[in-house]
Amino acid sequence: MFELLRNRRAVCLAACLCCFGLVAYALYAQAYQGFQPCPLCIFQRIGLTALGVALLLSTLVPDQPLALRRVAAVLVAVAAACTAGVAIRHLYIQHLPDGMVPVCGASLDYMLDVFPLTDVLRKVLTGSGECHKVDWTFLGLAMPAWVLIWAAGLGLAGFTASWRRTPA
Repeated sequence: MFELLRNRRAVCLAACLCCFGLVAYALYAQAYQGFQPCPLCIFQRIGLTALGVALLLSTLVPDQPLALRRVAAVLVAVAAACTAGVAIRHLYIQHLPDGMVPVCGASLDYMLDVFPLTDVLRKVLTGSGECHKVDWTFLGLAMPAWVLIWAAGLGLAGFTASWRRTPA
């Protein structure tokens, strides 16, 4: 069992499958449980998908040269950090007092149609009132907290597995 955890490809593939499973659950929760994602939730889904793709690429990278594995490791770290950053921002907005919550803005679809992408990113990351609402919890933690935990854990696992000098 522990030998399998030392195998770079096995670790990265398992982490990749976890990312895609988390996104699949979010889509299930939207389609069958009626949870409507706010813009920050959508960005977290995109981040988890990007992390899964980076982990899949890390799985496919050959053991040599080491530099190529390390580039894959950095891609995993960047995807995980961006996803964690959006989750942290979402948690911050969820914990604002009611009077300090930003007002609800336009829908993400509308903003993408009307504004340049840089303006959309700025507006979404600022957050809005719909990002404040907590619809789902597990063990007392809201979905962005779980995204933060999973992104950090899977990103760290994929990064360390790919960064090691000697592949297992």
